[in-house]
Amino acid sequence: MSDEETTHDYKPQRKDVNTLVDLVTGVEEGNPLHLEVAVDDGGRVIVFHDKPFRSDIKIFEYDLNTNTLDFIMDDDEKRDLGFALKPEIAKYMQNAHQILTILLNDGTGEGVAGKYIPIIIHRS
Repeated sequence: MSDEETTHDYKPQRKDVNTLVDLVTGVEEGNPLHLEVAVDDGGRVIVFHDKPFRSDIKIFEYDLNTNTLDFIMDDDEKRDLGFALKPEIAKYMQNAHQILTILLNDGTGEGVAGKYIPIIIHRS
């Protein structure tokens, strides 16, 4: 992995707060969602997460103007990442056709499952 990465922890304040946390299982006090958007040495965008999503991610949407990433689920629920991507990551998004998502073991941090998800790029 390159050093171009962003890590944020999400901690729900209440049930269904309309954040990405609502779409995953296993988030509780003392065990937040860890999510990282990174770019590997080949320029491939990767989303690492340590909690499984309740339904599959159907597609990502990325806005070039705001550097924001939305998760669109199979059940059509939509949530934004919750923060704008750093310019070091954002510059790779405009050429991406898909994002590799990797579920990490919550305890060990080892990769458990991976899947490529298509991405739509647009300007707001």
